Amino acid sequence: MPRFKVTLEYEGTRYSGWQVQKNARTVQGELHRALHSVFASAEFELYGSGRTDAGVHALGQVAHLDVTTVLAPEIIRMKVNDKLPPDINIIEVEKAARTFHARHDATARSYLYQVSRRRTALGKRYVWWVGDALDTGRMRSAARLFSGMKDFRSFTDDDPEEKSTKVFIDDFRIEEADDLILFRVCGSHFLWKLVRRLVGVIVEAGRGRLAVEDVPRLFDAGTEIPAKLTAPPSGLFLERVYYAGDQRRSELRPVLSVTHER
Repeated sequence: MPRFKVTLEYEGTRYSGWQVQKNARTVQGELHRALHSVFASAEFELYGSGRTDAGVHALGQVAHLDVTTVLAPEIIRMKVNDKLPPDINIIEVEKAARTFHARHDATARSYLYQVSRRRTALGKRYVWWVGDALDTGRMRSAARLFSGMKDFRSFTDDDPEEKSTKVFIDDFRIEEADDLILFRVCGSHFLWKLVRRLVGVIVEAGRGRLAVEDVPRLFDAGTEIPAKLTAPPSGLFLERVYYAGDQRRSELRPVLSVTHER
């Protein structure tokens, strides 16, 4: 059965995450419905590079699709997009090696998080509005403490008895773009709620309510502070999934500007 690499984007506001669930609308569930419509009785299998939580968006989610078809990749893309809701869009379909696996072959993943310094009506689904003054210097100092291989068991709801909670973070950048503060974190893989809790802790440091020197204490397994500081899903985007040979992105750009033109 031929295998295809599928790259897609979606706005996660209306969905209960990526993975198919009973009695819940998900991105993968919508893709399954569209694929059933296009390929009729043909059997297919679709595997994502990883899950995204309810309300989280994607700029470059990757999946692999196994299906027997004579349709060219570009025709598959157009036909499936015609059956998808407007907040899910397939960017590209490519032929892939039979051994390619969207999840297991990924070498790194990057996430983008957007914090807005001002209240916004048009961008509220894509940002976390923080009304307090934020010190980006303190935030950058806090972010540096998460680089390298760390045990993030206190930053996730994943069970450390069932899977490793150690993650290697090789890049964590914070930049300002007008009224937005942009976070990009790139690492080997990510745990459930990890990025949102990292952002929440760093914003708390930026507010001045958490001392930067106290951040390392949050790695203690018994603390509940990261969970209490979990940032909302609205500002989070799965930016890109990297595979062998892919070049890392250097630019950090907002998904939507919330600058007020005077």
